Amino acid sequence: MKITEVRTIPLRGETPDGGWAQGYDPNENLHTLVAVHTDEGLIGWGSCYTSQALVEASLQLLRPHLIGECAIEPERVCEKLHQMTFWQGRGGAVTHAISGVDIALWDLLGKVSGQPVARLLGGFYRDRIKPYGSLLFEEPPILRENLRAAVSKGFRAIKLGWHGFGRRSRQYDELLVKTARETVGPDVEIMVDAGGSEQFWPHGYKWAVETARMLAEYGVVWFEEPLPPDDIEGFRLLREHAPLPISTGEVLTRRQAFLPWLERGAVDIIQPDSTKCGGLSEARRIGWMAYDRNILLVSHGWNTAVGLAADLHLAAALPVARYVEYITPSPYIEEIVATPFTLDEEGMLPIPTTPGLGLNLDPEGIERLSRIR
Repeated sequence: MKITEVRTIPLRGETPDGGWAQGYDPNENLHTLVAVHTDEGLIGWGSCYTSQALVEASLQLLRPHLIGECAIEPERVCEKLHQMTFWQGRGGAVTHAISGVDIALWDLLGKVSGQPVARLLGGFYRDRIKPYGSLLFEEPPILRENLRAAVSKGFRAIKLGWHGFGRRSRQYDELLVKTARETVGPDVEIMVDAGGSEQFWPHGYKWAVETARMLAEYGVVWFEEPLPPDDIEGFRLLREHAPLPISTGEVLTRRQAFLPWLERGAVDIIQPDSTKCGGLSEARRIGWMAYDRNILLVSHGWNTAVGLAADLHLAAALPVARYVEYITPSPYIEEIVATPFTLDEEGMLPIPTTPGLGLNLDPEGIERLSRIR
């Protein structure tokens, strides 16, 4: 089975607020679906966390090495793409594009073999996993409403971040966390994402360690991106002295970029994004490197339905996995599938068991969300 074409589909019009300081535009294209077509008529689906313009520009480099290639050898083909783009790739938009292709090739391999991707990645260590609803911090009255809505959907874990947290005062930070804990009660897990990858992040180690102590008092599960994403030494010190787990990794690409973080013990939790880091092939390698060092992998998933499905299969195939990220609400997850994701009574998501990624995509939903508005 040969690759004949790679098509891209931008998602726009319902882009969730990412909390960035430059403002929010729902028409901004931050997610791109990738469809890999074959000479036998099968299509594999992938997803990139980057704009169609950047994916298409990257595919100008990648297509000559893709067209005519075997469509059911994702690891070999995508390692070839990394090697053939040595000078113009090695991260950034090119690696994001390879990520979407890689996920699509795993989807194809599953469809051809009649197996779910999780089994092809190594097997099912679990058949369900806890999703955490990913929300932004808001002013306390709105925050309470959003939290109640997430809990009413069945989420038993919620991550809050960005916006005002870390950007006004310590007192305001604690007010937000206190509001969240009082709203959801003691039985819903809370994670906090400072958003240290935002432009010109002003805080260093001292702010982070003091904030970590406050968060621990409210039973926060982990503290994400409390420092800029290149401050590996700051993260190493923070992990040593903070009273709760420290996490980062969403901006890193390629397994080689993750290795120093793991080798130096800079995090308790590493968070590759399979739609950015190189796809499932790279994310699985990162997961096993983390496992060998007793570091938990929790996929970053500010994502689409395709990306969420990829994260579910990855989580199923790693010996230790506890969560997947689930941005809520998000039409890019909920309105491009004919069969929606459903949480069970314990707030868990089942791992798909049908061939490939196990998605039943809705062409009408995709078409509606890909129109220029």
